[in-house]
Amino acid sequence: MTEEKEIFHRHIQRAGLKRTAQRDTILDVFLRTEKHLSSEDLYHLVKEEDPNVGHTTVYRTLKLLVEAGLAREVRFGDGRTRYEHNYNHPHHDHMICTECGKTIEFFSAELEAIQDAIVAKHKFRPTQHSLRIFGVCAQCQRKAGAPTDESAAEPRIRFASAPNTQ
Repeated sequence: MTEEKEIFHRHIQRAGLKRTAQRDTILDVFLRTEKHLSSEDLYHLVKEEDPNVGHTTVYRTLKLLVEAGLAREVRFGDGRTRYEHNYNHPHHDHMICTECGKTIEFFSAELEAIQDAIVAKHKFRPTQHSLRIFGVCAQCQRKAGAPTDESAAEPRIRFASAPNTQ
């Protein structure tokens, strides 16, 4: 049994719930899928393996996966909640194409250091954070005939310093 499965089974036991074949199937499918899944996406994948699983069972099991620390909710500005792996998956941020919906995961040590300095400056204790950058991916830019070379395209976002409120 994998570590993730052990964590999940301990969590549902502590919650006073029973281990069921349907929950195990949902867990297995989620762990095999490295995509950002909505509950509907996961439901369709699970239905291929067990046609008797209901959408409500998938949704409730996803909530249990979040509570257990195995999944995290992510939102990409389209009104849908998606879930991604959380346990033993390093922190990362997302760029979301507003044309095709493509999501690009990235990590930047420089951005993390800036965020750490900002929270330290304000004596703030973060519990989590999420950075989402919305824009147009290179493929959609090519389709539209827009330049994709950094030197040819001026960034449209300008950052300004906020007034110091201390």
